[in-house]
Amino acid sequence: MSKIFKNPEQVICMKINPKQLEKMAKKMGIQSTEVDAEEVIIKTKKGEIVISNPQVSRVNMMGQDTFQISGDIEERDPTEFSEDDLRLIIEQTGATPEEAAAALEEAGDIAQAIMKLKK
Repeated sequence: MSKIFKNPEQVICMKINPKQLEKMAKKMGIQSTEVDAEEVIIKTKKGEIVISNPQVSRVNMMGQDTFQISGDIEERDPTEFSEDDLRLIIEQTGATPEEAAAALEEAGDIAQAIMKLKK
């Protein structure tokens, strides 16, 4: 049974039994499943949006899949590389830190930078 009440901030809230909500969604053709994700990365033209510790739900409504994602959000600039990226390139190629940084900046990708320096 649903209950309507006012909380101290004068916002009207409705309590719905989760089983009732599930039945209503099913009647409307909505199916939701949890996705066991470790990290979500959204690549844009300007960088990446990285969501750590995500809670991901896949919702299918009348044949259309959508994803609902929440978690710890961090925005990354694609030109920023970590020390680990540089260290890996140096270990694989024997390049100096400056050479590794220049190759990574030019290639934009760790694998491409390694291949470029190994030539």
